[in-house]
Amino acid sequence: MQIKYKAISLIFISIFAISCGGKKENPQGEIKIEQTEENHNEAPETIAELTEEQMKSVGVTLGTVEMKELTSTIKANGLLRVPNNKKATVTSLYGGVIQTIKVQIGDFVRQGQVLATISNPEYIQVQEQYLTVNSRISFAEQEFRRQRELFDNDAGAKKNLQSADSELKSLRTQRASLQRQLQLMGISPGKVSNGNLRSGLVITSPISGTISNINAQIGSYVDVSSPVLDIIDNNSIHLDLQVFEKDLPKMKIGQIVHFKLTNNPETEYDGKVYSIGSSFENESKTISVHANVTGNKIGLIDGMNITGIVSLDKSTTPAIPDEAIVEADGKYYVFVQTNKKAEEHHEANNHSKETKDDSKTINFEKVEIVKGSSDMGYTAITSVAPIAPDAKIVVKGAFFVNAKLSNSGDHGH
Repeated sequence: MQIKYKAISLIFISIFAISCGGKKENPQGEIKIEQTEENHNEAPETIAELTEEQMKSVGVTLGTVEMKELTSTIKANGLLRVPNNKKATVTSLYGGVIQTIKVQIGDFVRQGQVLATISNPEYIQVQEQYLTVNSRISFAEQEFRRQRELFDNDAGAKKNLQSADSELKSLRTQRASLQRQLQLMGISPGKVSNGNLRSGLVITSPISGTISNINAQIGSYVDVSSPVLDIIDNNSIHLDLQVFEKDLPKMKIGQIVHFKLTNNPETEYDGKVYSIGSSFENESKTISVHANVTGNKIGLIDGMNITGIVSLDKSTTPAIPDEAIVEADGKYYVFVQTNKKAEEHHEANNHSKETKDDSKTINFEKVEIVKGSSDMGYTAITSVAPIAPDAKIVVKGAFFVNAKLSNSGDHGH
């Protein structure tokens, strides 16, 4: 019996030992798997692999890091303005009925050009008065000479000479006044005669510029207070930028301004600061900074809203297009063409070999950079890892490359 119990005990001990040995191996296996997964997570994918067909289909474009003269800038909103001395509201100095309008809205006119004609019978009266005064002056001059001779020969009274002299001076004053009125009416006094009396007058342009508005029409009556046309000289247009108080110390006369119209952001215009305001605008806590528009002024109209970038300090620095930069986890990256291969599992490697047989692939390495100042589509960069001067980088389509890299990393798990 004792031999039987010993045999049974040995069997249970053997089974227990075997079961313990099996449990010891499984945890070790599980630890190895966890370590493999941890190691895989600690080494994220940094190499993206694209075929030429993929690059072509999404428009991936390669370029190099360029040396660009970029500036630190201040962004400011504002309006386009034309000075009041380059605007004109055209009126008639005398009332009358519009006979003709010789211009249309948008026409460019020069100073002194005839814009419209008006008529009024009263105009004839001014010319009649001028001719009458001229005739009376001729008679008054003769009477003054006669009284002078009589007085010199002690044959005439002094008061008669004085009366003739006073009459002559009064008539000459009237003539000078009528001459000026005729000139303002656009009539040459020397051409006024009994057979050449005009009932129509011309309205001329006081400045050179573009017709912005026509207020009258043919047959309407206008007087001194009635605006007939509006003229504006857009060649004198300038910027009124609203700069915040904190940025005012950075502003200087002569700084360059790049600006775009709110309704046409595709076209860029240039300006140059010529004046800085010294008081706040209303309650906005902004100061007006004025800049002349330089170069192209086509399409610029008084009152248009604009967004301006004021250039401060210039420096030449390595830069790339803005769209070449991607952001991930609060950091910025670019994709540089490389000969390095992506780290993949054996099955993925076998699949990639089959793909490479079908079409050529190009690899890109995700390289961290530090962004600097941005100016008109380019951003200054400093690379955390060295980038060769002639290295090819993705300047267009970087977002797609980054998405492709993220997808391949997911598959790797």
